[in-house]
Amino acid sequence: MIDLQDVRYVRLGTRDIEAAIDFACKVVGLELVRREQGCAYFRSDSKDHTLVYFEGDPRDHTLAFEVARGDVLDAAGAELERAGMAVHEGSAEECELRRVKRFIRFRDLTGNAIELVWRPHASGRRYFPSRDAGITGFSHVGLCSTDPARDERFWTEICNARVSDWIGPSPLLRIDDVHHRIALFPTDRSGIQHINHQVESVDDIMRSWYFLQERGVPVVFGPGRHPTSGARFIYFEGPDGMIFEYSCGVSSITDEAAHRPRQFPLEPSGFCMWGSKPNIREFQK
Repeated sequence: MIDLQDVRYVRLGTRDIEAAIDFACKVVGLELVRREQGCAYFRSDSKDHTLVYFEGDPRDHTLAFEVARGDVLDAAGAELERAGMAVHEGSAEECELRRVKRFIRFRDLTGNAIELVWRPHASGRRYFPSRDAGITGFSHVGLCSTDPARDERFWTEICNARVSDWIGPSPLLRIDDVHHRIALFPTDRSGIQHINHQVESVDDIMRSWYFLQERGVPVVFGPGRHPTSGARFIYFEGPDGMIFEYSCGVSSITDEAAHRPRQFPLEPSGFCMWGSKPNIREFQK
Protein backbone atom coordinates (compact mmCIF):
# COMPACT_ATOMS: atom_id res chain seq x y z
CA MET A 1 0.00 0.00 0.00
CA ILE A 2 1.30 3.46 -0.94
CA ASP A 3 1.58 5.62 2.19
CA LEU A 4 0.67 9.19 1.23
CA GLN A 5 1.82 11.71 3.85
CA ASP A 6 0.45 15.04 2.66
CA VAL A 7 -1.11 16.78 -0.31
CA ARG A 8 1.72 18.95 -1.62
CA TYR A 9 0.94 21.08 -4.69
CA VAL A 10 -1.09 21.47 -7.85
CA ARG A 11 0.19 22.46 -11.29
CA LEU A 12 -2.24 24.16 -13.70
CA GLY A 13 -1.80 25.01 -17.36
CA THR A 14 -3.10 28.36 -18.60
CA ARG A 15 -3.20 30.30 -21.88
CA ASP A 16 -2.90 33.64 -20.08
CA ILE A 17 -0.32 33.36 -17.35
CA GLU A 18 -0.35 37.10 -16.56
CA ALA A 19 -4.09 37.01 -15.85
CA ALA A 20 -3.62 33.84 -13.76
CA ILE A 21 -0.86 35.49 -11.71
CA ASP A 22 -3.00 38.58 -11.18
CA PHE A 23 -5.91 36.45 -9.95
CA ALA A 24 -3.79 34.26 -7.66
CA CYS A 25 -2.28 37.32 -5.99
CA LYS A 26 -5.02 39.93 -5.98
CA VAL A 27 -8.05 37.68 -5.53
CA VAL A 28 -7.00 34.39 -3.92
CA GLY A 29 -4.31 36.07 -1.80
CA LEU A 30 -1.35 33.76 -2.48
CA GLU A 31 2.29 34.81 -2.33
CA LEU A 32 4.16 34.87 -5.65
CA VAL A 33 7.47 33.17 -4.88
CA ARG A 34 9.24 33.23 -8.24
CA ARG A 35 8.88 32.97 -12.00
CA GLU A 36 11.06 30.69 -14.08
CA GLN A 37 10.87 28.77 -17.38
CA GLY A 38 7.31 29.88 -18.09
CA CYS A 39 6.08 28.94 -14.59
CA ALA A 40 4.78 31.05 -11.70
CA TYR A 41 5.08 29.58 -8.20
CA PHE A 42 2.81 30.51 -5.28
CA ARG A 43 2.89 29.82 -1.53
CA SER A 44 0.06 29.57 0.96
CA ASP A 45 1.92 28.11 3.96
CA SER A 46 5.40 26.91 4.99
CA LYS A 47 5.94 24.81 1.86
CA ASP A 48 8.18 26.11 -0.94
CA HIS A 49 5.08 26.29 -3.14
CA THR A 50 1.57 24.87 -3.25
CA LEU A 51 0.34 26.13 -6.65
CA VAL A 52 2.09 26.50 -9.99
CA TYR A 53 0.67 28.10 -13.11
CA PHE A 54 2.51 27.30 -16.34
CA GLU A 55 2.02 28.31 -19.95
CA GLY A 56 0.14 25.44 -21.55
CA ASP A 57 -3.16 23.66 -22.04
CA PRO A 58 -5.73 24.78 -19.41
CA ARG A 59 -6.86 21.15 -19.19
CA ASP A 60 -3.37 20.06 -18.08
CA HIS A 61 -3.54 19.60 -14.29
CA THR A 62 -1.26 17.74 -11.88
CA LEU A 63 -1.79 16.86 -8.23
CA ALA A 64 1.19 15.95 -6.01
CA PHE A 65 1.49 14.03 -2.74
CA GLU A 66 4.48 13.66 -0.46
CA VAL A 67 5.92 10.29 0.63
CA ALA A 68 8.23 9.80 3.59
CA ARG A 69 11.31 8.04 2.15
CA GLY A 70 13.07 7.11 -1.06
CA ASP A 71 12.38 3.40 -0.57
CA VAL A 72 8.67 4.21 -0.18
CA LEU A 73 8.82 6.00 -3.55
CA ASP A 74 10.54 2.97 -5.15
CA ALA A 75 7.94 0.61 -3.68
CA ALA A 76 5.13 2.90 -4.88
CA GLY A 77 6.47 2.84 -8.43
CA ALA A 78 6.62 -0.96 -8.38
CA GLU A 79 3.09 -1.20 -6.94
CA LEU A 80 1.71 1.12 -9.62
CA GLU A 81 3.38 -0.85 -12.40
CA ARG A 82 1.91 -4.09 -11.02
CA ALA A 83 -1.47 -2.35 -11.23
CA GLY A 84 -0.84 -1.69 -14.92
CA MET A 85 -0.01 2.02 -14.70
CA ALA A 86 2.91 3.54 -16.60
CA VAL A 87 5.32 5.26 -14.21
CA HIS A 88 7.69 8.08 -15.16
CA GLU A 89 10.72 8.86 -12.98
CA GLY A 90 11.38 12.60 -12.94
CA SER A 91 14.60 13.85 -14.51
CA ALA A 92 17.05 16.05 -12.62
CA GLU A 93 15.70 19.10 -14.48
CA GLU A 94 12.09 18.18 -13.69
CA CYS A 95 12.98 17.67 -10.02
CA GLU A 96 14.64 21.08 -9.88
CA LEU A 97 11.53 22.74 -11.33
CA ARG A 98 9.43 21.08 -8.62
CA ARG A 99 11.99 21.70 -5.86
CA VAL A 100 12.04 18.03 -4.83
CA LYS A 101 14.75 15.41 -4.43
CA ARG A 102 12.87 12.82 -6.50
CA PHE A 103 9.41 12.21 -7.88
CA ILE A 104 7.43 9.76 -9.98
CA ARG A 105 4.46 10.55 -12.20
CA PHE A 106 1.54 8.40 -13.31
CA ARG A 107 -2.09 8.69 -14.38
CA ASP A 108 -4.97 7.15 -12.47
CA LEU A 109 -7.78 5.28 -14.24
CA THR A 110 -9.67 8.52 -14.96
CA GLY A 111 -6.51 9.98 -16.51
CA ASN A 112 -5.62 12.38 -13.70
CA ALA A 113 -1.90 13.21 -13.57
CA ILE A 114 -0.53 12.37 -10.11
CA GLU A 115 2.98 12.94 -8.78
CA LEU A 116 4.51 11.36 -5.69
CA VAL A 117 7.40 13.45 -4.37
CA TRP A 118 10.19 12.81 -1.89
CA ARG A 119 12.00 15.51 0.07
CA PRO A 120 10.11 18.55 -1.26
CA HIS A 121 11.55 21.89 -0.24
CA ALA A 122 10.24 23.85 2.71
CA SER A 123 10.54 27.62 2.80
CA GLY A 124 12.92 29.44 5.09
CA ARG A 125 10.56 32.41 5.20
CA ARG A 126 7.09 32.69 6.63
CA TYR A 127 4.18 32.95 4.23
CA PHE A 128 3.41 36.59 3.44
CA PRO A 129 0.09 36.95 1.59
CA SER A 130 -0.55 39.37 -1.23
CA ARG A 131 -3.91 40.23 0.35
CA ASP A 132 -5.33 39.47 3.79
CA ALA A 133 -7.65 36.60 2.93
CA GLY A 134 -6.83 34.82 6.20
CA ILE A 135 -5.29 31.80 4.44
CA THR A 136 -3.56 29.32 6.75
CA GLY A 137 -2.64 26.72 4.13
CA PHE A 138 -3.41 24.51 1.13
CA SER A 139 -5.69 21.74 2.36
CA HIS A 140 -7.42 19.57 -0.26
CA VAL A 141 -8.58 19.14 -3.84
CA GLY A 142 -11.68 17.98 -5.60
CA LEU A 143 -10.58 15.50 -8.25
CA CYS A 144 -12.53 14.56 -11.37
CA SER A 145 -13.59 10.94 -11.73
CA THR A 146 -15.28 9.11 -14.59
CA ASP A 147 -16.08 6.27 -12.15
CA PRO A 148 -15.97 7.26 -8.46
CA ALA A 149 -16.47 3.71 -7.14
CA ARG A 150 -13.57 2.40 -9.25
CA ASP A 151 -11.31 5.33 -8.33
CA GLU A 152 -12.26 4.99 -4.66
CA ARG A 153 -10.86 1.46 -4.77
CA PHE A 154 -7.58 2.76 -6.18
CA TRP A 155 -7.15 5.38 -3.44
CA THR A 156 -8.19 3.05 -0.62
CA GLU A 157 -6.68 -0.27 -1.76
CA ILE A 158 -3.48 0.73 -3.58
CA CYS A 159 -3.03 3.93 -1.53
CA ASN A 160 -3.68 4.55 2.17
CA ALA A 161 -6.76 6.80 1.84
CA ARG A 162 -9.86 6.07 3.94
CA VAL A 163 -13.44 7.09 3.26
CA SER A 164 -14.76 9.71 5.68
CA ASP A 165 -18.19 10.18 4.07
CA TRP A 166 -19.98 9.95 0.73
CA ILE A 167 -22.14 12.54 -1.05
CA GLY A 168 -24.08 10.52 -3.61
CA PRO A 169 -21.38 8.50 -5.39
CA SER A 170 -18.60 10.89 -4.32
CA PRO A 171 -16.22 9.68 -1.60
CA LEU A 172 -14.46 12.18 0.66
CA LEU A 173 -11.06 10.64 1.42
CA ARG A 174 -8.55 11.30 4.20
CA ILE A 175 -4.87 10.36 4.42
CA ASP A 176 -4.36 11.82 7.90
CA ASP A 177 -6.80 12.98 10.59
CA VAL A 178 -8.24 15.86 8.50
CA HIS A 179 -11.74 14.91 7.30
CA HIS A 180 -10.65 14.83 3.65
CA ARG A 181 -7.68 15.65 1.47
CA ILE A 182 -9.24 14.31 -1.74
CA ALA A 183 -12.86 14.35 -2.91
CA LEU A 184 -13.81 12.42 -6.06
CA PHE A 185 -16.61 13.97 -8.14
CA PRO A 186 -18.29 12.22 -11.09
CA THR A 187 -17.81 13.90 -14.45
CA ASP A 188 -16.78 13.17 -18.04
CA ARG A 189 -13.25 14.59 -17.88
CA SER A 190 -10.00 14.32 -15.98
CA GLY A 191 -8.35 17.07 -13.96
CA ILE A 192 -8.69 19.01 -10.75
CA GLN A 193 -12.27 20.03 -9.99
CA HIS A 194 -11.57 22.51 -7.17
CA ILE A 195 -8.72 23.72 -4.95
CA ASN A 196 -9.25 24.36 -1.25
CA HIS A 197 -7.37 26.72 1.06
CA GLN A 198 -8.12 26.86 4.75
CA VAL A 199 -8.71 30.28 6.35
CA GLU A 200 -8.65 31.24 10.01
CA SER A 201 -12.32 31.92 10.69
CA VAL A 202 -15.81 32.38 9.31
CA ASP A 203 -15.10 36.13 9.45
CA ASP A 204 -12.50 35.61 6.70
CA ILE A 205 -15.07 33.75 4.60
CA MET A 206 -17.61 36.55 4.95
CA ARG A 207 -15.04 39.26 4.26
CA SER A 208 -14.06 37.40 1.08
CA TRP A 209 -17.71 37.05 0.07
CA TYR A 210 -18.08 40.83 0.02
CA PHE A 211 -14.62 41.24 -1.53
CA LEU A 212 -15.47 38.83 -4.39
CA GLN A 213 -18.85 40.46 -5.03
CA GLU A 214 -17.32 43.93 -5.21
CA ARG A 215 -14.84 42.75 -7.87
CA GLY A 216 -17.33 40.78 -9.94
CA VAL A 217 -15.74 37.39 -9.24
CA PRO A 218 -18.38 34.66 -9.71
CA VAL A 219 -19.32 33.07 -6.38
CA VAL A 220 -20.60 29.61 -7.36
CA PHE A 221 -21.49 28.20 -3.93
CA GLY A 222 -21.92 29.60 -0.45
CA PRO A 223 -21.42 31.01 2.02
CA GLY A 224 -22.47 27.75 3.60
CA ARG A 225 -21.55 24.87 5.88
CA HIS A 226 -20.81 21.30 4.84
CA PRO A 227 -22.74 18.67 6.82
CA THR A 228 -19.94 16.18 6.13
CA SER A 229 -16.84 17.93 7.53
CA GLY A 230 -18.63 20.75 9.37
CA ALA A 231 -16.52 23.30 7.49
CA ARG A 232 -17.89 26.75 6.65
CA PHE A 233 -17.11 27.58 3.03
CA ILE A 234 -17.31 29.72 -0.07
CA TYR A 235 -16.49 28.64 -3.64
CA PHE A 236 -15.58 31.02 -6.47
CA GLU A 237 -14.47 30.73 -10.08
CA GLY A 238 -10.97 31.58 -11.26
CA PRO A 239 -9.08 31.53 -14.56
CA ASP A 240 -9.84 28.76 -17.07
CA GLY A 241 -12.93 27.76 -15.09
CA MET A 242 -10.99 26.49 -12.06
CA ILE A 243 -13.00 26.56 -8.83
CA PHE A 244 -11.31 27.82 -5.65
CA GLU A 245 -12.67 27.28 -2.15
CA TYR A 246 -12.01 28.92 1.19
CA SER A 247 -13.13 26.99 4.26
CA CYS A 248 -12.57 26.88 8.00
CA GLY A 249 -13.46 24.58 10.86
CA VAL A 250 -12.98 21.29 9.02
CA SER A 251 -13.36 18.35 11.40
CA SER A 252 -10.68 15.82 12.32
CA ILE A 253 -11.07 12.06 12.67
CA THR A 254 -8.71 10.83 15.36
CA ASP A 255 -10.38 7.56 16.35
CA GLU A 256 -10.25 5.31 13.28
CA ALA A 257 -12.02 2.43 15.02
CA ALA A 258 -14.97 4.55 16.12
CA HIS A 259 -15.55 6.39 12.84
CA ARG A 260 -18.21 5.10 10.46
CA PRO A 261 -18.60 6.84 7.07
CA ARG A 262 -22.02 8.36 6.43
CA GLN A 263 -23.98 8.54 3.17
CA PHE A 264 -25.36 11.97 2.22
CA PRO A 265 -27.73 12.58 -0.71
CA LEU A 266 -26.59 14.08 -3.99
CA GLU A 267 -28.71 17.20 -3.53
CA PRO A 268 -28.08 20.66 -2.04
CA SER A 269 -28.72 19.45 1.53
CA GLY A 270 -25.91 16.92 1.13
CA PHE A 271 -23.48 19.74 0.42
CA CYS A 272 -24.78 22.56 2.62
CA MET A 273 -26.70 22.50 5.90
CA TRP A 274 -27.49 26.23 5.70
CA GLY A 275 -29.46 26.07 2.45
CA SER A 276 -26.96 27.38 -0.12
CA LYS A 277 -27.31 25.75 -3.55
CA PRO A 278 -24.25 25.03 -5.70
CA ASN A 279 -23.84 26.39 -9.21
CA ILE A 280 -21.16 23.75 -9.87
CA ARG A 281 -21.79 21.03 -12.45
CA GLU A 282 -20.18 18.20 -10.48
CA PHE A 283 -22.22 19.02 -7.36
CA GLN A 284 -25.51 18.48 -9.17
CA LYS A 285 -27.41 15.40 -10.34
